[in-house]
Amino acid sequence: MRETERKYEAGDGGVDLPTLVGRLAGAVGGPVPAGPAQLALSAVYYDTDDLRLARAGQTLRRRRGGDDPGWHLKLPVGRDTRDEVRLPLGRSNRPPEQLIELTRAAHRGAALAPVAQLDNRRRQWVLTGDDGRPLAEVVDDRVTATRPGDASAPMSWGEIEVELAEGADPEILDRIETELLAAGARRSASASKLGRVLADRLGDGPPQPRARRKSPAGEALLAYLWQQAAAIRRTDPAVRRGLPDAVHQMRVACRRMRSAVQVFAPLLDAERVAGLTDELRWLAGELGAARDLEVLEERIEARVAELPPELVLGPVPAQLTRYFAGRRAEAARAATAALDSDRYLELLGRIDALLADPPLTGRAGRPARQEMPDRVRRSLRRTERALRDADAHPPGEARDIALHGMRKAAKRLRYAAEVSEPVVGKNATRLVDEVKAVQELLGDRQDGVVARPVLRELGAAAHAQGENGFTYGLLYRDEEARAERAEAGLDDAWARLRGRAQWLHG
Repeated sequence: MRETERKYEAGDGGVDLPTLVGRLAGAVGGPVPAGPAQLALSAVYYDTDDLRLARAGQTLRRRRGGDDPGWHLKLPVGRDTRDEVRLPLGRSNRPPEQLIELTRAAHRGAALAPVAQLDNRRRQWVLTGDDGRPLAEVVDDRVTATRPGDASAPMSWGEIEVELAEGADPEILDRIETELLAAGARRSASASKLGRVLADRLGDGPPQPRARRKSPAGEALLAYLWQQAAAIRRTDPAVRRGLPDAVHQMRVACRRMRSAVQVFAPLLDAERVAGLTDELRWLAGELGAARDLEVLEERIEARVAELPPELVLGPVPAQLTRYFAGRRAEAARAATAALDSDRYLELLGRIDALLADPPLTGRAGRPARQEMPDRVRRSLRRTERALRDADAHPPGEARDIALHGMRKAAKRLRYAAEVSEPVVGKNATRLVDEVKAVQELLGDRQDGVVARPVLRELGAAAHAQGENGFTYGLLYRDEEARAERAEAGLDDAWARLRGRAQWLHG
């Protein structure tokens, strides 16, 4: 389940929440809630000795009391939003294997043990709309925390927590916050109760590099690499859970990082990054089958849904389900096996080492506004060569391969422009947009190249089973027509891209 919540401290003057609840209800347009409900909660939090889960923004706890006792794993999604995975309490104090696997990219195989116990006396109100539908839960917590092996006195504090109800408008949190701030509350400095307890052990952590208009080239590159590394780590649990689009997000992060290292190679010590791009290519490849099947299935199902019912002959939806279900499961197992491998953990270690001690060359100290355009220009020339190569081939397999090569070159150009965006500004942003347009044309064409043999196979299988293969033939011809339209639009899209790239030659 996904939760969106905000935490507040009462401020120096304190906040009388029971008195304030009426104003909070008015802010969301509902009646004054009954209550409060009184809850006693006790949770033991687990982490590694060096707090790897907490540093990754993850919390794993075994909680008793309340209406949701059990094992809870919280995974970061956004500033106020986390995904929560819940499992039954069970008899064992050892974290369930499923949760250990979901946090593998964070703990890297290190043992998980109790790092804190939090006991909480909670008062809880549920704010509703006029129709009685829950909008938000407001709680007043009184927390006492201890740490195993720590002889110091327990920590105690109070905090206010506001959690958005499922399906409610996030703007409701802003309305509630306005009232809380006016009453003297302030946003909590810590994103979680556990973070507050472990603050002295966590420290501030290494600062995230940020690219600015006057940044040196190395700083701009590191800011981009940091973002992609964070995306790989963040999407790991989602890939393991089989969440929609998770494989795609991780794969794209791998490709972005690999392209950035390749395009901006003069900024990095070659010996220290040797082999990194190969490992990123390996991981993207292991994820590829799952992503390609996802795209293909969605594409064919969408085309079937667009057809008039009288043109869908035979049990086409059932045939598609049979064709893709087993293949998707196998591809998902392959992707998970890659994430479970030592090779993957070694890759994560290499990425961490690169960011912790950046292997920058002297050239990385040059102004990014001077250095970046040159590397983007080289990527543009590479894409142009790929286009000329494709134009040299008549329609057929060789042209298909050449245009797919151009698509890959265009992706590298786009990622290079993305690296330069924070320092170059609108010119780079506009170029990114035009490269996306070219990519979409080439991508639509390539997806059709991949889809056509599958449609032929499905049609042949339907015929062999005594079914009508007409619909698959119709879809096959539709894919051919879509490919022709995509190619027809490529020249204009490329001309617009070239126009947006004039700043590279200025």
